[in-house]
Amino acid sequence: MSPDVPLLNDYKQDFFLKRLPQTVLGGPRLKLGYWAPPYIYVNQIILFLMPWVLGGIGTLLYQLSVLKDYYTAALSGGLMLVAALVIQFTSVKAKTKSVTVERILTTDILAEEDEHEFTSCAGAETVKFLIPGKKYIANTVFHSVLAGLLCGLGTWYLLPSRITLLYGCAGGTAPLFVFGWMTLCIGEYSLIVNTPIETATFQTQDTYEITPLMRPLYIFFFVSVDLAHRLIKNTPVLQHMNQILHILFIFLPFLWAIGTLPPPDALFLWAMEQVLEFGLGGSAMSTHLRLLVMFVVSAGTAVTSYFIPSTIGVVLFMTGLGFLLSLSLSDISFVFRHSMTRNRAGTKAQPSARASERRFPWKEFLLHVIVLVLALLETSLLHHFAGFSQISNSSSQAIVGHILVILLIVLWILREIQSIYILGIFRNPFYPKDVRTVTVFLGKQARLLKVGVVRRILLTLVSPFLLIAFLSLDNSLQSLHSASVCLGFTRAFRMVWQNTENALLETAIVSAVHLLKPSADLWWNRNLNTGMKLLLVGVICDRLIQFISKLQFAVTVLLASWMEKKQRRTTTTALCTLNVIFFPFVLVIIAFSTLLSSPLLPLFTLPVFLVGFPRPAQSWPGAVGTTACVCADTMYYDQMVPRLTAALQTAMAAGSFGLLLPGSHYLGRFQDRLVWIMILECGYTYCCINIKGLELQETSCHTAEARRVDELFESAFEQEYPKVCSLNQHFGNVLTPCTVLPVKLYSDARNVLSGIIDSHENLRSFKSDLIKVLVFILIQYCSKRPRKQENFHKTESKGETSPVVLPLNTSPHPRSPEDTDSVKSETFDDWSDDIFDDEPTVKKGKEGNTWLKDPPGTTLPIPGSVDSQRVDDLPTGTISEHSLYKAVLLGYPATDRGQEESMAHVPLSEFSSPHSYLVSLPEEWRPSCMPGSKMKEMSSLFPEDWYQFVLSQLECFHSEAVASTALEEIAKDKVLKDFYTHTVMTCYFGLLGIDDMVPTAGHILRVYNGVLPWSSALDWLTVKPELFQLALKAFRYTVKLMVDKASLGPIEDFKELKGCLEEYESDWYIGLVSDEKWKEAVLQEKPCLFSLGYDPNMGAYTGRVLTLQEVLLQVGKLNAEAVRGQWANLSWELLYATNDDEERYSIQAQPLLLRNLTVQAAEPPLGYPICSSEPLSVHWC
Repeated sequence: MSPDVPLLNDYKQDFFLKRLPQTVLGGPRLKLGYWAPPYIYVNQIILFLMPWVLGGIGTLLYQLSVLKDYYTAALSGGLMLVAALVIQFTSVKAKTKSVTVERILTTDILAEEDEHEFTSCAGAETVKFLIPGKKYIANTVFHSVLAGLLCGLGTWYLLPSRITLLYGCAGGTAPLFVFGWMTLCIGEYSLIVNTPIETATFQTQDTYEITPLMRPLYIFFFVSVDLAHRLIKNTPVLQHMNQILHILFIFLPFLWAIGTLPPPDALFLWAMEQVLEFGLGGSAMSTHLRLLVMFVVSAGTAVTSYFIPSTIGVVLFMTGLGFLLSLSLSDISFVFRHSMTRNRAGTKAQPSARASERRFPWKEFLLHVIVLVLALLETSLLHHFAGFSQISNSSSQAIVGHILVILLIVLWILREIQSIYILGIFRNPFYPKDVRTVTVFLGKQARLLKVGVVRRILLTLVSPFLLIAFLSLDNSLQSLHSASVCLGFTRAFRMVWQNTENALLETAIVSAVHLLKPSADLWWNRNLNTGMKLLLVGVICDRLIQFISKLQFAVTVLLASWMEKKQRRTTTTALCTLNVIFFPFVLVIIAFSTLLSSPLLPLFTLPVFLVGFPRPAQSWPGAVGTTACVCADTMYYDQMVPRLTAALQTAMAAGSFGLLLPGSHYLGRFQDRLVWIMILECGYTYCCINIKGLELQETSCHTAEARRVDELFESAFEQEYPKVCSLNQHFGNVLTPCTVLPVKLYSDARNVLSGIIDSHENLRSFKSDLIKVLVFILIQYCSKRPRKQENFHKTESKGETSPVVLPLNTSPHPRSPEDTDSVKSETFDDWSDDIFDDEPTVKKGKEGNTWLKDPPGTTLPIPGSVDSQRVDDLPTGTISEHSLYKAVLLGYPATDRGQEESMAHVPLSEFSSPHSYLVSLPEEWRPSCMPGSKMKEMSSLFPEDWYQFVLSQLECFHSEAVASTALEEIAKDKVLKDFYTHTVMTCYFGLLGIDDMVPTAGHILRVYNGVLPWSSALDWLTVKPELFQLALKAFRYTVKLMVDKASLGPIEDFKELKGCLEEYESDWYIGLVSDEKWKEAVLQEKPCLFSLGYDPNMGAYTGRVLTLQEVLLQVGKLNAEAVRGQWANLSWELLYATNDDEERYSIQAQPLLLRNLTVQAAEPPLGYPICSSEPLSVHWC
């Protein structure tokens, strides 16, 4: 890629320059890109300034002391309401009018997209252009009322005398009044005239017209603070806040333009998530519905605790609800449904298949019940002890606090030694070195797993009870509780279970501060109870971690833009210089982004940083895992997900993934597969994750970043360093290696088979092997297929054997050489191999080929038959077997009477053994399409010794004594052998052609792909789909056998050959990657899969082997802020700038940022992962 490729192409640049002024001004389209009459611009200016004019009337009357301030607001609001209704209903009326528009011919197709033909100043087309209107009538009325209310309150908010009184001087009144009304006009225009496309776009489609409410919503917030200040006087905090907000009010258009303020839907979800996480002690949730339910229940818990009169009741209520709410909602609902099902009387409904797969977790349920009972018992006893003991509560609490500090240090050490790097910088000397194979890794990791078990016990059992002891001994719970006590301790008791490690950190910090500064005169100790201290420390710790991550991300973007010479643009030097000079300003941007917990947005992934709008931790509006760009490779990730989830359970329990927080991202790598893991929700002994699979195509950008990922993991896990604590050589990268996971996956091996499949010796032995495999496949199939027993019972009752149709190898007529040549030429000329070029070209058979069948019971002569005598013309009992069962061959050259060769016809015969029916072929499989002379000639190829060996190895009898005798009789049954001979050889001719020549490599590949040479045997075979599939299966088995013999050596005896074929049958799927059965085999975890192919670029035959085995999946942790920042830029670039160019700058490979992989992992339609799982619960109880 050229470093100076434009960030936006020419068309997108014009489009962006037209859209940006519209966004800044709130909707007026003053830059159209084509000529428009002047009244278009004048009308927009009038509509834009109309709220100011209407509000100015009320302001003037107030300043002249004609009206009071609230009457002024009512007057301006009423006038604006009438104006808004007139505007909206004018738009509705214009839509009902039909206007004839003359099409303007232009050569610029792109510019023609939004051109309009205006006929008059107030024409219907003009009105529809200026005022697009609302989709719903309810919104038409609602937005008009809202516009009137906004204008009235805005007039009251911007009264000059009010502004002068607020600041105590008239110096700043004029600019605040003028620019404040500009802000108000922008909000009104976007609400009732034309809504612009916002830079802060969260949803891809505004179905319910929420976007018009965005700007008025923020105006109402500023006005509400002013109203509160008017009503609650003599409040310095409100006064200072009102003064600051009046100044910020005039900067609202700038904040709207750069996309810092979120739209209403994102703001609502973000606010709920922040309050739930930091105010109520919960966690971000995996779905928006769970977030809403959990927020309501958690808020109700805090409110309810305020009204409980008993202190012991409050403590028990907080402890119990804190524990229950920290469990998975899905598990709680499952337990509830299970108990309801058991208690339901008189119902015997069968459980659903999905419910039956998930068994009730008795062990986990009992453990949770025991932990809850012990927690409640401990809380009550300690609270009672703290209230009546003569010993100082503060000293007891201080002792517990010291123990918690020590426990925090121990848990941190035990967690850090589980991963490859300590703090992401120093190599862990205890981690297994040179990890390449599963057995070696598991042997070396055994000690770390034992340490992980100790850590899990300390974290899930010891730490919560110590934290409860610390909280229960607090003096704040002994007196009548206030709102701050209820809020702080509700959160604290919830955090004990919801996020034990963070609760330990917060408690240790509070204990350390109290130890260092024990004075009661400090604001920290005088005005804050322990619960509020923990809340404040939690917020500070979270924002500090975010600030460090954002700063690291900003430095990485700066270094990446300079160090990658191929992507260094002409403006890079200037941008880097400006970032260094204005580094304090960059820090302010990072700090502001951290304060809002919003992503740091690098514009076009360049070192130009903006504050993205706050959004939920998931970053996307839709439910996780509902969409993915499904393709043929998705099945490999579908097989991987359950296995990977089980492996994650052990790793997360041991602490190999570090501190588990919602919004964390991990990247896994094995061969060509890349797995993106995102933590959605965390709680007590569980977390909820989403697993995405990235594309397997080897594009240039994908390959460049995947190579960097491989380098990172190789340097971490596969290289040995002389120093004990070596440094992480790739510390500046957004990816930090964590650990390796033993996961049972398919390893993909691709081999070149040239020299094997085109070897003349191998191809010659292929013919004899094919007949043997056909015999094995058909005997195995017939011995296992279900049979209709009524005929057998009837035969056994009479003491007779069943009559069968016997193919004859003799012909009543002499064979002519012309007929033989005619039969030998039964192939399409365009199918046969080119003698000069053996490269296979798969060609389909002729379309519209219809198979001529004789309807059952028909007595009409068959056109073109050798003998057209009607069967019913013969008297009963005189029908010759030759006339009744003779097969007819169509489409061959006419021959003289008496010179034609008859097909192999079959008389009525009987099996010599009564047990032969167990392996007999279906009647419809008994062929009669081959010339008898040809069949007699080729019957010598039938491997009778192999046939008898396969029969002798059958296991279709329960008694061994009966089995040996019966199998011996079956093997001697000549009639049964002739049936198999005839069927096997007909399938053989259908697969290889009737010429019986050594096949070529191209022939092998075409037949393997299901494209067979035409012959009469193929016509007979294709109308029997089941037999056709068995023959094709035998052919593919033979191809695999040929490859194995060439690679591993020849087959020694029949026993080894039988074992090899049985292994193919049980452990292999041999077919095409595009087959649906290939996907089924992968999902059913067939041990091995094989496919034959051809690479036209290499000019070589290839084999692909998938082997299910336990492999090492390398996993690293991504900088969460780097992911959020790049996703925020992706959302802005695609949804606002519509920069969907596949070669755009921001999607190019960037090894330091992993930019291309991060874009792939975004939720569709912006990203394109080929697999995305539903939220998965990982338990480590």
